Amino acid sequence: MTHRFRHGRLPGVLLILAAAASLAGCGVAAFPVRTTSAAVKVVPVAGDVVAAPLDVTADVID
Repeated sequence: MTHRFRHGRLPGVLLILAAAASLAGCGVAAFPVRTTSAAVKVVPVAGDVVAAPLDVTADVID
């Protein structure tokens, strides 16, 4: 019976899985909302008004 993972590859696979699990947090989900909010804030007059709900949404996700 052959093993699917060689002994040398197993730590690498576990490291990749651990990194993926740590990146799967709420910060990753809120990132698109925060970047959209930052882009909208550049608009001179209405930027802060439009970005306010986006900031609240990102805070709720976090």
